[in-house]
Amino acid sequence: MNTEPFLNLDRVIHEKGRLAIMSLLAASDELGFSEMRDTLEMTDGNLTSHLRTLHEAGYVAFTKSLEGTRPLTTYTLTTKGRKVFADYIDLLEQIVRQSKGK
Repeated sequence: MNTEPFLNLDRVIHEKGRLAIMSLLAASDELGFSEMRDTLEMTDGNLTSHLRTLHEAGYVAFTKSLEGTRPLTTYTLTTKGRKVFADYIDLLEQIVRQSKGK
């Protein structure tokens, strides 16, 4: 079995929580912090930590605004984030095909 694809998995994305965030954002134009927190059933601190890691990697961007008098932070995948996520999915598909012997 060729182990190279496993070694090429993006460690930033591969963590379960960050993979969930990337998947959710890939399916949306933008999402608010609360919506992501509730959908993913994460604590504020856990979600913040994962979003910080993704932002530092250049995969996620955020915008702060006001909705009425309440602060609103929304998140989107960057162009880089969309590309590395697509590459990550392609690599997973390659691993699955390899495991099936195709």
